[in-house]
Amino acid sequence: MNSPTPLHRRTFLRGLGTVMALPMLEAMMPRPRLLAAMTGLGQPSAPRRMVFVYSPNGMNMSQWTPAAEGTNFALPAIMQPLQAHRNDLTVLSGLSLDPANAHGDGGGEHARGLAAFLTGVHPKKTAGADIRAGVSVDQIAAQHIGDHTRFRSLELSCDKGPRAGTCDAGFSCAYQYNIAWRSETMPVNPEVDPRALFDRLFGDPDAGVAAEARDRRRLLKKSVLDFVRDDARSLQARLGVTDRGKLDQYFTAVREIEQRLDRAGQFPVPAIPAGIERPPALGDLLYDQHLGLMYEMLALALQSDQTRISTFITAHEGSNRPYPVIGIPDGHHDISHHGNDEARLAKLAAINRYHVSHFGKFLDRLKSMQEGQNTLLDNCMVVFGSSISDSDKHSHMGLPVLMAGRGGGTITAGRHIQVKKDTPITNLYVSVLDRMGVEAQKVGDSNGALEVIA
Repeated sequence: MNSPTPLHRRTFLRGLGTVMALPMLEAMMPRPRLLAAMTGLGQPSAPRRMVFVYSPNGMNMSQWTPAAEGTNFALPAIMQPLQAHRNDLTVLSGLSLDPANAHGDGGGEHARGLAAFLTGVHPKKTAGADIRAGVSVDQIAAQHIGDHTRFRSLELSCDKGPRAGTCDAGFSCAYQYNIAWRSETMPVNPEVDPRALFDRLFGDPDAGVAAEARDRRRLLKKSVLDFVRDDARSLQARLGVTDRGKLDQYFTAVREIEQRLDRAGQFPVPAIPAGIERPPALGDLLYDQHLGLMYEMLALALQSDQTRISTFITAHEGSNRPYPVIGIPDGHHDISHHGNDEARLAKLAAINRYHVSHFGKFLDRLKSMQEGQNTLLDNCMVVFGSSISDSDKHSHMGLPVLMAGRGGGTITAGRHIQVKKDTPITNLYVSVLDRMGVEAQKVGDSNGALEVIA
Protein backbone atom coordinates (compact mmCIF):
# COMPACT_ATOMS: atom_id res chain seq x y z
CA MET A 1 0.00 0.00 0.00
CA ASN A 2 1.15 3.55 -0.68
CA SER A 3 2.32 6.33 1.60
CA PRO A 4 -0.17 7.20 4.38
CA THR A 5 0.08 10.83 3.30
CA PRO A 6 -2.19 11.21 0.25
CA LEU A 7 -1.19 13.37 -2.69
CA HIS A 8 -3.41 16.22 -3.75
CA ARG A 9 -5.30 15.44 -6.97
CA ARG A 10 -3.85 18.55 -8.52
CA THR A 11 -0.20 17.61 -7.92
CA PHE A 12 2.11 18.67 -10.78
CA LEU A 13 5.74 17.99 -11.61
CA ARG A 14 7.55 21.21 -12.43
CA GLY A 15 10.77 22.21 -14.14
CA LEU A 16 12.03 25.18 -16.11
CA GLY A 17 9.08 26.30 -18.23
CA THR A 18 7.45 22.90 -17.79
CA VAL A 19 4.48 21.62 -15.84
CA MET A 20 3.39 17.98 -16.01
CA ALA A 21 0.05 16.84 -14.67
CA LEU A 22 -0.09 13.32 -13.26
CA PRO A 23 -2.38 10.37 -13.94
CA MET A 24 -4.84 9.18 -11.31
CA LEU A 25 -2.73 7.47 -8.62
CA GLU A 26 -3.77 5.42 -5.61
CA ALA A 27 -1.83 7.89 -3.49
CA MET A 28 -4.35 10.57 -4.50
CA MET A 29 -7.30 8.64 -3.08
CA PRO A 30 -8.45 9.25 0.48
CA ARG A 31 -7.69 6.07 2.43
CA PRO A 32 -11.31 4.90 2.88
CA ARG A 33 -11.88 5.15 -0.88
CA LEU A 34 -8.54 3.52 -1.63
CA LEU A 35 -9.47 0.56 0.58
CA ALA A 36 -12.83 0.29 -1.17
CA ALA A 37 -11.15 0.36 -4.59
CA MET A 38 -8.63 -2.33 -3.58
CA THR A 39 -11.19 -4.65 -1.98
CA GLY A 40 -13.96 -4.14 -4.52
CA LEU A 41 -16.33 -2.71 -1.90
CA GLY A 42 -16.87 0.53 -3.78
CA GLN A 43 -15.86 2.72 -6.69
CA PRO A 44 -12.61 4.73 -6.71
CA SER A 45 -12.93 8.50 -6.68
CA ALA A 46 -12.07 8.87 -10.35
CA PRO A 47 -13.76 11.66 -12.30
CA ARG A 48 -16.04 11.05 -15.27
CA ARG A 49 -15.10 12.38 -18.69
CA MET A 50 -17.06 13.21 -21.85
CA VAL A 51 -15.57 13.22 -25.34
CA PHE A 52 -17.19 13.80 -28.74
CA VAL A 53 -15.38 12.48 -31.83
CA TYR A 54 -16.69 13.62 -35.22
CA SER A 55 -16.33 11.64 -38.45
CA PRO A 56 -17.35 13.53 -41.63
CA ASN A 57 -19.47 12.87 -44.71
CA GLY A 58 -21.79 10.22 -43.33
CA MET A 59 -21.49 6.44 -43.53
CA ASN A 60 -22.20 3.47 -45.72
CA MET A 61 -25.13 2.69 -43.43
CA SER A 62 -25.63 -0.85 -44.73
CA GLN A 63 -22.23 -1.75 -43.27
CA TRP A 64 -22.63 0.31 -40.12
CA THR A 65 -25.96 -0.70 -38.55
CA PRO A 66 -26.02 -3.99 -36.59
CA ALA A 67 -28.71 -6.43 -37.71
CA ALA A 68 -29.81 -7.44 -34.20
CA GLU A 69 -30.85 -5.33 -31.25
CA GLY A 70 -30.02 -5.86 -27.60
CA THR A 71 -26.94 -7.62 -26.30
CA ASN A 72 -26.70 -10.34 -28.96
CA PHE A 73 -25.62 -8.11 -31.80
CA ALA A 74 -22.69 -8.64 -34.14
CA LEU A 75 -20.50 -5.74 -35.20
CA PRO A 76 -20.95 -5.02 -38.93
CA ALA A 77 -18.01 -4.52 -41.29
CA ILE A 78 -17.29 -0.86 -40.54
CA MET A 79 -17.28 -1.47 -36.77
CA GLN A 80 -15.20 -4.65 -36.89
CA PRO A 81 -12.04 -2.81 -35.70
CA LEU A 82 -13.91 -2.28 -32.39
CA GLN A 83 -14.41 -6.00 -31.73
CA ALA A 84 -12.15 -5.94 -28.67
CA HIS A 85 -14.44 -3.25 -27.21
CA ARG A 86 -17.79 -4.72 -28.19
CA ASN A 87 -18.88 -4.95 -24.56
CA ASP A 88 -17.79 -1.34 -23.95
CA LEU A 89 -20.05 0.01 -26.70
CA THR A 90 -23.59 1.33 -26.82
CA VAL A 91 -24.63 1.53 -30.47
CA LEU A 92 -27.56 3.91 -30.93
CA SER A 93 -29.67 3.68 -34.09
CA GLY A 94 -32.42 6.08 -35.08
CA LEU A 95 -31.21 9.35 -33.53
CA SER A 96 -31.97 12.45 -35.61
CA LEU A 97 -30.57 15.96 -36.15
CA ASP A 98 -33.48 17.92 -37.53
CA PRO A 99 -31.79 21.34 -37.03
CA ALA A 100 -29.31 20.33 -39.76
CA ASN A 101 -32.13 20.11 -42.31
CA ALA A 102 -32.67 22.99 -44.74
CA HIS A 103 -35.87 24.46 -43.25
CA GLY A 104 -36.04 26.83 -46.21
CA ASP A 105 -32.32 27.63 -46.39
CA GLY A 106 -31.52 25.49 -49.42
CA GLY A 107 -28.07 23.88 -49.66
CA GLY A 108 -25.36 23.86 -47.05
CA GLU A 109 -25.86 20.41 -45.52
CA HIS A 110 -22.22 20.06 -44.47
CA ALA A 111 -21.91 23.42 -42.74
CA ARG A 112 -25.32 23.08 -41.08
CA GLY A 113 -24.55 19.53 -40.02
CA LEU A 114 -21.32 20.29 -38.18
CA ALA A 115 -22.68 23.47 -36.58
CA ALA A 116 -25.81 21.69 -35.37
CA PHE A 117 -24.21 18.39 -34.27
CA LEU A 118 -23.42 19.37 -30.68
CA THR A 119 -25.69 22.43 -30.41
CA GLY A 120 -28.99 21.04 -31.68
CA VAL A 121 -29.65 24.47 -33.19
CA HIS A 122 -30.31 25.43 -36.81
CA PRO A 123 -27.49 27.87 -37.67
CA LYS A 124 -28.23 31.22 -39.26
CA LYS A 125 -27.43 31.20 -42.97
CA THR A 126 -24.79 33.86 -43.43
CA ALA A 127 -21.30 34.24 -44.81
CA GLY A 128 -20.72 37.40 -42.79
CA ALA A 129 -19.75 38.13 -39.23
CA ASP A 130 -23.33 37.72 -37.95
CA ILE A 131 -22.99 33.98 -37.39
CA ARG A 132 -25.38 32.39 -34.91
CA ALA A 133 -25.89 28.82 -33.74
CA GLY A 134 -26.21 27.63 -30.13
CA VAL A 135 -24.17 26.64 -27.11
CA SER A 136 -22.73 23.15 -27.66
CA VAL A 137 -23.10 20.36 -25.12
CA ASP A 138 -19.38 20.32 -24.33
CA GLN A 139 -19.41 24.02 -23.52
CA ILE A 140 -22.50 23.66 -21.36
CA ALA A 141 -20.49 21.16 -19.33
CA ALA A 142 -17.41 23.42 -19.36
CA GLN A 143 -19.43 26.28 -17.91
CA HIS A 144 -20.41 24.13 -14.93
CA ILE A 145 -17.41 21.89 -14.21
CA GLY A 146 -14.59 23.29 -16.35
CA ASP A 147 -12.97 24.99 -13.36
CA HIS A 148 -12.14 21.58 -11.86
CA THR A 149 -9.32 21.04 -14.36
CA ARG A 150 -6.39 22.91 -15.92
CA PHE A 151 -8.25 23.18 -19.23
CA ARG A 152 -11.98 23.81 -19.08
CA SER A 153 -12.30 21.87 -22.31
CA LEU A 154 -10.03 20.70 -25.09
CA GLU A 155 -11.02 21.30 -28.73
CA LEU A 156 -9.04 19.37 -31.34
CA SER A 157 -9.13 18.93 -35.11
CA CYS A 158 -7.02 17.54 -37.92
CA ASP A 159 -8.12 20.28 -40.35
CA LYS A 160 -7.15 23.93 -40.20
CA GLY A 161 -9.56 25.89 -42.32
CA PRO A 162 -10.70 29.46 -42.88
CA ARG A 163 -12.64 31.00 -40.02
CA ALA A 164 -14.51 33.49 -42.17
CA GLY A 165 -15.90 33.76 -45.68
CA THR A 166 -18.18 31.36 -47.53
CA CYS A 167 -17.53 27.62 -47.45
CA ASP A 168 -20.80 25.84 -48.18
CA ALA A 169 -23.71 27.24 -50.16
CA GLY A 170 -23.74 30.64 -48.45
CA PHE A 171 -22.80 29.42 -44.98
CA SER A 172 -19.79 30.85 -43.19
CA CYS A 173 -16.66 28.70 -42.91
CA ALA A 174 -16.97 29.18 -39.15
CA TYR A 175 -19.81 26.65 -39.26
CA GLN A 176 -17.92 24.06 -41.28
CA TYR A 177 -14.69 23.98 -39.23
CA ASN A 178 -15.99 24.37 -35.67
CA ILE A 179 -18.02 21.93 -33.62
CA ALA A 180 -17.77 23.62 -30.20
CA TRP A 181 -19.69 26.85 -29.51
CA ARG A 182 -19.12 28.81 -26.29
CA SER A 183 -22.09 31.05 -27.02
CA GLU A 184 -24.59 31.48 -29.84
CA THR A 185 -22.16 33.74 -31.67
CA MET A 186 -18.77 32.42 -30.52
CA PRO A 187 -17.35 29.18 -31.90
CA VAL A 188 -14.27 27.74 -30.18
CA ASN A 189 -11.46 27.27 -32.70
CA PRO A 190 -9.85 23.84 -32.28
CA GLU A 191 -6.14 23.13 -31.90
CA VAL A 192 -4.77 21.53 -35.07
CA ASP A 193 -1.01 21.45 -34.55
CA PRO A 194 0.15 18.37 -32.54
CA ARG A 195 3.36 20.09 -31.45
CA ALA A 196 1.44 23.12 -30.21
CA LEU A 197 -0.92 20.79 -28.36
CA PHE A 198 2.02 19.03 -26.71
CA ASP A 199 3.42 22.38 -25.60
CA ARG A 200 0.04 23.35 -24.16
CA LEU A 201 -0.15 20.12 -22.18
CA PHE A 202 3.45 20.17 -20.95
CA GLY A 203 4.39 23.85 -20.88
CA ASP A 204 4.04 26.06 -17.82
CA PRO A 205 1.87 29.12 -18.58
CA ASP A 206 2.77 30.67 -15.21
CA ALA A 207 6.54 30.42 -15.58
CA GLY A 208 6.81 33.03 -18.34
CA VAL A 209 9.63 31.00 -19.90
CA ALA A 210 7.68 28.15 -21.48
CA ALA A 211 8.61 29.07 -25.06
CA GLU A 212 12.26 29.57 -24.10
CA ALA A 213 12.35 26.20 -22.33
CA ARG A 214 10.67 24.51 -25.29
CA ASP A 215 13.24 25.95 -27.69
CA ARG A 216 16.07 24.94 -25.37
CA ARG A 217 14.73 21.39 -25.13
CA ARG A 218 14.66 21.09 -28.90
CA LEU A 219 18.09 22.65 -29.34
CA LEU A 220 19.63 20.25 -26.83
CA LYS A 221 17.43 17.38 -28.05
CA LYS A 222 16.12 16.98 -24.52
CA SER A 223 12.84 15.50 -23.36
CA VAL A 224 10.30 17.38 -21.29
CA LEU A 225 10.97 14.61 -18.76
CA ASP A 226 14.56 15.83 -18.32
CA PHE A 227 13.22 19.13 -17.03
CA VAL A 228 11.06 17.55 -14.32
CA ARG A 229 13.48 14.74 -13.37
CA ASP A 230 14.33 16.07 -9.89
CA ASP A 231 10.68 16.62 -9.05
CA ALA A 232 9.81 13.17 -10.38
CA ARG A 233 12.48 11.42 -8.29
CA SER A 234 11.23 13.14 -5.16
CA LEU A 235 7.67 12.07 -5.92
CA GLN A 236 8.54 8.45 -6.76
CA ALA A 237 10.22 8.05 -3.39
CA ARG A 238 6.81 8.65 -1.80
CA LEU A 239 4.88 6.18 -3.96
CA GLY A 240 4.10 2.50 -3.67
CA VAL A 241 4.92 -0.16 -6.26
CA THR A 242 1.63 0.15 -8.16
CA ASP A 243 1.85 3.91 -8.48
CA ARG A 244 5.50 3.82 -9.50
CA GLY A 245 4.62 1.41 -12.28
CA LYS A 246 1.74 3.60 -13.42
CA LEU A 247 4.00 6.67 -13.42
CA ASP A 248 6.65 4.84 -15.46
CA GLN A 249 4.01 3.91 -18.06
CA TYR A 250 2.83 7.51 -18.22
CA PHE A 251 6.37 8.85 -18.67
CA THR A 252 7.00 6.27 -21.40
CA ALA A 253 3.88 7.40 -23.26
CA VAL A 254 4.96 11.05 -23.06
CA ARG A 255 8.42 10.21 -24.38
CA GLU A 256 6.99 8.15 -27.23
CA ILE A 257 4.87 11.10 -28.31
CA GLU A 258 7.95 13.35 -28.31
CA GLN A 259 9.79 10.83 -30.48
CA ARG A 260 6.84 10.54 -32.85
CA LEU A 261 6.68 14.31 -33.17
CA ASP A 262 10.40 14.41 -33.92
CA ARG A 263 10.11 11.66 -36.53
CA ALA A 264 6.95 12.98 -38.15
CA GLY A 265 8.64 15.32 -40.61
CA GLN A 266 11.54 13.02 -41.47
CA PHE A 267 9.72 10.86 -43.99
CA PRO A 268 8.76 11.94 -47.52
CA VAL A 269 5.13 12.57 -48.30
CA PRO A 270 3.79 10.16 -50.96
CA ALA A 271 3.05 11.68 -54.35
CA ILE A 272 -0.60 12.58 -54.86
CA PRO A 273 -2.06 10.85 -57.95
CA ALA A 274 -2.71 12.98 -61.00
CA GLY A 275 -5.96 14.89 -60.89
CA ILE A 276 -6.22 14.82 -57.08
CA GLU A 277 -5.77 18.06 -55.20
CA ARG A 278 -3.50 17.79 -52.18
CA PRO A 279 -5.51 18.43 -48.97
CA PRO A 280 -4.43 21.06 -46.47
CA ALA A 281 -1.40 19.72 -44.59
CA LEU A 282 0.45 20.71 -41.47
CA GLY A 283 4.05 20.87 -42.62
CA ASP A 284 5.10 17.44 -43.79
CA LEU A 285 2.97 15.59 -41.26
CA LEU A 286 1.09 12.69 -42.83
CA TYR A 287 -2.60 12.51 -41.98
CA ASP A 288 -2.23 9.03 -40.53
CA GLN A 289 0.48 10.32 -38.17
CA HIS A 290 -1.50 13.45 -37.39
CA LEU A 291 -4.65 11.55 -36.45
CA GLY A 292 -2.76 9.09 -34.26
CA LEU A 293 -0.83 11.81 -32.42
CA MET A 294 -3.94 13.82 -31.64
CA TYR A 295 -5.73 10.76 -30.27
CA GLU A 296 -2.70 9.82 -28.17
CA MET A 297 -2.36 13.27 -26.62
CA LEU A 298 -6.10 13.41 -25.95
CA ALA A 299 -5.76 10.14 -24.03
CA LEU A 300 -2.92 11.59 -21.94
CA ALA A 301 -4.86 14.80 -21.28
CA LEU A 302 -7.77 12.74 -19.95
CA GLN A 303 -5.55 10.40 -17.96
CA SER A 304 -3.77 13.28 -16.25
CA ASP A 305 -7.10 15.01 -15.61
CA GLN A 306 -6.01 18.15 -17.42
CA THR A 307 -9.51 18.19 -18.87
CA ARG A 308 -12.68 16.13 -18.55
CA ILE A 309 -14.36 17.55 -21.63
CA SER A 310 -13.17 17.36 -25.22
CA THR A 311 -14.22 17.47 -28.85
CA PHE A 312 -12.25 16.10 -31.78
CA ILE A 313 -12.99 16.74 -35.47
CA THR A 314 -11.11 13.97 -37.29
CA ALA A 315 -11.76 15.80 -40.57
CA HIS A 316 -14.06 18.73 -41.30
CA GLU A 317 -17.51 18.14 -42.74
CA GLY A 318 -17.40 18.13 -46.52
CA SER A 319 -13.71 17.12 -46.52
CA ASN A 320 -12.49 15.86 -49.88
CA ARG A 321 -9.30 14.35 -48.46
CA PRO A 322 -7.95 11.32 -50.36
CA TYR A 323 -6.85 8.23 -48.44
CA PRO A 324 -3.85 6.78 -50.30
CA VAL A 325 -2.76 5.00 -47.10
CA ILE A 326 -5.65 2.55 -47.68
CA GLY A 327 -5.39 2.63 -51.47
CA ILE A 328 -8.07 5.27 -52.13
CA PRO A 329 -6.76 8.27 -54.09
CA ASP A 330 -10.28 9.65 -54.64
CA GLY A 331 -11.63 12.51 -52.57
CA HIS A 332 -13.80 11.51 -49.61
CA HIS A 333 -16.61 13.97 -50.37
CA ASP A 334 -16.70 12.94 -54.01
CA ILE A 335 -16.99 9.28 -53.00
CA SER A 336 -19.70 10.05 -50.46
CA HIS A 337 -22.02 11.04 -53.31
CA HIS A 338 -22.09 7.44 -54.42
CA GLY A 339 -25.39 7.26 -56.30
CA ASN A 340 -25.63 3.66 -55.00
CA ASP A 341 -22.66 2.72 -57.15
CA GLU A 342 -21.16 -0.45 -55.66
CA ALA A 343 -17.54 0.60 -56.15
CA ARG A 344 -18.08 3.99 -54.51
CA LEU A 345 -20.00 2.43 -51.63
CA ALA A 346 -17.13 0.02 -51.04
CA LYS A 347 -14.64 2.91 -50.96
CA LEU A 348 -16.86 4.88 -48.60
CA ALA A 349 -17.08 1.90 -46.25
CA ALA A 350 -13.28 1.55 -46.37
CA ILE A 351 -12.82 5.20 -45.36
CA ASN A 352 -15.43 4.81 -42.61
CA ARG A 353 -13.62 1.71 -41.34
CA TYR A 354 -10.30 3.57 -41.42
CA HIS A 355 -11.69 6.24 -39.08
CA VAL A 356 -13.25 3.61 -36.82
CA SER A 357 -9.90 1.78 -36.71
CA HIS A 358 -8.11 4.88 -35.39
CA PHE A 359 -10.95 5.38 -32.92
CA GLY A 360 -10.45 1.79 -31.78
CA LYS A 361 -6.77 2.46 -31.05
CA PHE A 362 -7.85 5.43 -28.94
CA LEU A 363 -10.18 3.15 -26.98
CA ASP A 364 -7.29 0.69 -26.58
CA ARG A 365 -5.28 3.43 -24.85
CA LEU A 366 -8.15 4.45 -22.59
CA LYS A 367 -8.76 0.84 -21.61
CA SER A 368 -5.07 0.28 -20.82
CA MET A 369 -5.10 3.05 -18.19
CA GLN A 370 -6.15 1.81 -14.76
CA GLU A 371 -8.04 3.94 -12.25
CA GLY A 372 -8.51 1.82 -9.14
CA GLN A 373 -10.44 -1.28 -10.22
CA ASN A 374 -11.77 0.48 -13.30
CA THR A 375 -10.12 1.64 -16.48
CA LEU A 376 -10.15 5.17 -17.80
CA LEU A 377 -12.54 3.98 -20.50
CA ASP A 378 -14.96 2.77 -17.80
CA ASN A 379 -15.08 6.32 -16.45
CA CYS A 380 -15.62 7.92 -19.87
CA MET A 381 -18.52 8.58 -22.23
CA VAL A 382 -16.98 8.81 -25.69
CA VAL A 383 -19.51 9.61 -28.40
CA PHE A 384 -18.45 8.83 -31.98
CA GLY A 385 -20.63 9.85 -34.89
CA SER A 386 -21.56 12.04 -37.81
CA SER A 387 -24.27 14.58 -38.58
CA ILE A 388 -25.09 12.71 -41.81
CA SER A 389 -26.25 9.14 -42.29
CA ASP A 390 -26.87 8.49 -46.00
CA SER A 391 -24.31 10.84 -47.53
CA ASP A 392 -25.73 10.61 -51.04
CA LYS A 393 -29.03 12.07 -49.81
CA HIS A 394 -27.45 14.29 -47.14
CA SER A 395 -29.84 12.68 -44.66
CA HIS A 396 -29.70 13.86 -41.06
CA MET A 397 -32.03 11.15 -39.79
CA GLY A 398 -31.05 7.74 -38.43
CA LEU A 399 -27.52 8.95 -37.65
CA PRO A 400 -24.50 6.68 -37.19
CA VAL A 401 -23.78 7.10 -33.48
CA LEU A 402 -22.13 4.97 -30.83
CA MET A 403 -20.92 5.64 -27.32
CA ALA A 404 -17.96 3.91 -25.70
CA GLY A 405 -17.48 3.62 -21.96
CA ARG A 406 -19.71 3.19 -18.93
CA GLY A 407 -19.86 6.70 -17.50
CA GLY A 408 -18.38 5.61 -14.17
CA GLY A 409 -20.80 2.68 -13.86
CA THR A 410 -23.97 4.57 -14.89
CA ILE A 411 -24.31 3.00 -18.36
CA THR A 412 -25.03 -0.62 -19.27
CA ALA A 413 -22.79 -1.11 -22.29
CA GLY A 414 -22.55 -3.96 -24.79
CA ARG A 415 -25.88 -3.20 -26.46
CA HIS A 416 -27.39 -2.09 -29.77
CA ILE A 417 -30.40 0.12 -29.09
CA GLN A 418 -32.95 1.16 -31.69
CA VAL A 419 -34.55 4.36 -30.40
CA LYS A 420 -37.93 5.73 -31.31
CA LYS A 421 -38.00 7.38 -34.74
CA ASP A 422 -37.11 11.09 -34.80
CA THR A 423 -35.58 11.04 -31.33
CA PRO A 424 -33.23 14.07 -31.18
CA ILE A 425 -29.57 13.22 -30.67
CA THR A 426 -29.59 16.05 -28.13
CA ASN A 427 -31.60 13.78 -25.80
CA LEU A 428 -28.42 11.71 -25.55
CA TYR A 429 -26.51 14.86 -24.59
CA VAL A 430 -28.94 15.64 -21.77
CA SER A 431 -28.25 12.18 -20.36
CA VAL A 432 -24.48 12.57 -20.74
CA LEU A 433 -24.57 15.92 -18.94
CA ASP A 434 -26.59 14.42 -16.11
CA ARG A 435 -23.89 11.79 -15.60
CA MET A 436 -21.28 14.56 -15.51
CA GLY A 437 -23.15 16.20 -12.67
CA VAL A 438 -24.59 18.95 -14.86
CA GLU A 439 -28.32 19.53 -14.65
CA ALA A 440 -29.53 20.59 -18.09
CA GLN A 441 -33.23 20.54 -18.79
CA LYS A 442 -32.63 21.16 -22.48
CA VAL A 443 -29.87 21.09 -25.09
CA GLY A 444 -30.89 22.60 -28.41
CA ASP A 445 -33.95 20.72 -29.71
CA SER A 446 -33.96 18.04 -27.00
CA ASN A 447 -37.32 16.94 -25.61
CA GLY A 448 -36.12 14.84 -22.70
CA ALA A 449 -33.35 12.51 -21.58
CA LEU A 450 -32.38 9.30 -23.37
CA GLU A 451 -33.33 6.94 -20.57
CA VAL A 452 -32.61 3.77 -22.58
CA ILE A 453 -28.85 4.09 -22.03
CA ALA A 454 -29.18 3.52 -18.26
